[in-house]
Order: sequence, then structure tokens, then C-alpha cells
Amino acid sequence: MIDRLEAIKDRFEEVGQLMVQPDAMADMKKYTELSKEYADLEKVVVEFNAYKKVLDDIQQAKEILEAEKEPELREMAKMELDELNPQKEELEEKLKKLLIPKDPNDDKNAVLEIRAGTGGDEAAIFAGDLFKMYQRFCEKAGLKLNVLDLTEGTAGGYKEIISTVTGKEAYGTLKYESGVHRVQRVPATETQGRVHTSAATVAVLPEIDDVEVEIDMNDVRKDTYCSSGPGGQSVNTTYSAVRLTHEPTGLVVTCQDQKSQIKNFEKALKVLRSRLYEIELAKQQDEVGAQRKTMVRSGDRSEKIRTYNYPQGRVTDHRIGYTVHNLPAIMNGEIEDVIENLQMAENQTKLNEEA
Repeated sequence: MIDRLEAIKDRFEEVGQLMVQPDAMADMKKYTELSKEYADLEKVVVEFNAYKKVLDDIQQAKEILEAEKEPELREMAKMELDELNPQKEELEEKLKKLLIPKDPNDDKNAVLEIRAGTGGDEAAIFAGDLFKMYQRFCEKAGLKLNVLDLTEGTAGGYKEIISTVTGKEAYGTLKYESGVHRVQRVPATETQGRVHTSAATVAVLPEIDDVEVEIDMNDVRKDTYCSSGPGGQSVNTTYSAVRLTHEPTGLVVTCQDQKSQIKNFEKALKVLRSRLYEIELAKQQDEVGAQRKTMVRSGDRSEKIRTYNYPQGRVTDHRIGYTVHNLPAIMNGEIEDVIENLQMAENQTKLNEEA
């Protein structure tokens, strides 16, 4: 571990030198990349410097114990060791976590897509409940959620609702939510009080820059139509809504949340990039096969990840066997503990692989 940390410190100093070079300062893209790398490395180097100081202090205290005969000085050295050893262990744990390979997409904004699955009207209502859950969570977490497009269910909720989530580590926070969410409850339409099982699919994609995914616009068909949702006087009067069809893959993206056709086009293009990126990422993950199955977040949309049982007031995340009995709080957006436990489980998996 020490060798890796020394190498990181060397790279940190090298990046610091590169940042002040004229060619780096003249190229904004290069300078931005170096600045981000510098900030990421700095977190590790600060903890490493603290760790080395603790190791030095421990060594000095041990030398005093070996060489000193004075009882008072020996007692002080023992007391210092009692304080330093827990600090050493704590810093080692911090450094191990900091050395875990980070998903380069964690810092990105996210595209959140929720679709009704099996269960008819009840599935659409549940999709609406999930959307409200994420909406409240984002408010509390300081993330901004913006709806791009939606299709309402006939009895309420949504057949489909697509949003962007912007803010610090939006994708890194929400990425564990991808998969099938199952609900067990008595639907409002049920006359005999029977519990039904319905499902909704959640997909969380990183918002991808045009530099990372190049799209040949000759492959994209653009259609415009009148907005059918909120939008003031322009609704049903101007062709501001945009539909993009990527002909090689058949992917279709629509956006109608803005009055401006240009803004809707830009947002739809971002979602299209994210979906194309997901397809390419899935191909890469299929190549690693077995390793993918060991991860908490497999990215498989067909995987049943969580059950919301209303009669028992219970929520269970099946990937880590985590169960809580506070369903009303969860549906009110209090999902921080669930996400934190998923993050811890994935970090532990990565630590085990590193070992």
C-alpha cells in the first residue's frame, strides 16, 4: 500500500507542475482535466501525509520506550502510543477506501428513467410513487430534478417519466437504483382487498458529454410536434417538442419540457448520448462476465432489486439482504441509509478484489 501511495504522491507533484506549464494553461480542456486529477489526488496525499506523520510519531515513542529508563518519560511514551495506534488504524481504513478504483462517471449528472412494468394501472401508479420518492430525495440531497418527458397512466401515475438530475455526484448517488422495483399492496382499484404485486423499472444513466460519445447526425432523424404538457401559452400552438430517432439502434428520445425547440433538441441529444453509452458499456461488461455478477450494481434492468411491502410496512433490497420497517419514510424520500449500505457493500467487494 505504501508503494502505491508514494506513486500517487509523485503523480500529484507532477500534475501540479504540469498545471503551471504554458501549454496546459492555454488549453482549457487539458487544464480542466489536470485540475480535476489534482483535486482527486490531493485527497489521498493529505491523508497519506497525516499517516506518515503518525508512523513517525509511533516510531519515536517506541524508541523512547526502548532507550529511556525514566519511569515518567516511559509512561508518557506509552500514553502517546495508546493514542497513536487507533489513529494509525483509522487512517489506514481511510486510505484503503481512497485507493478503491473510482467510477469515472460518479461526478456526472444523471438521467433518471422510470417506466411502469407488470401490473397495469397499479404499475403506473407505483411508477408515480417512485418518482415522488426520488423527487423528495433530490430536494433533501441538494440535487435538482428536471422532467424532460412523461406519459401519464390512465388511472394516475406514469407509464413513463424521464428526468435529468443535476448536482454534486448525482450519478454516483443514484446509480444503485437501476433495476426492477416491486410493490406488494392492495391497489385502489381492488374491490375485494386482495394484495397485488406490480413492478416498475428504474434506469439511471450518466449524462455523457459529446466528447465521450460522438453521434453522426446523419444517423439521427429529428421530428418536431406540439407540446402536450405544461408550458404556458406555447402548448399545442408551437412545434417546440422534439423527437430524435437514432436509426442504427432504433433508440427514440423525446423532450418537451422547454418552450424552445433548440433547448429541447439539446436535452434530447444528451439523453440519446447517455443511452448509446449504456449500450456500449453493457457490451464491455458482458465481456468480463462473471466479475460483473459479483458487483452490487450489475446494471441489469431486468434484475429485481427491491421490494416495497405495504401490508408489513417493509422495504427489502435483495442485493445485500438489507431490510427496513419504515416504508412511509422511504416513500417520503428518506433513502439515504439504503444507498449508503449499497455503497459500503460495493466498496467492500472492491476491497476484497484488491486483496
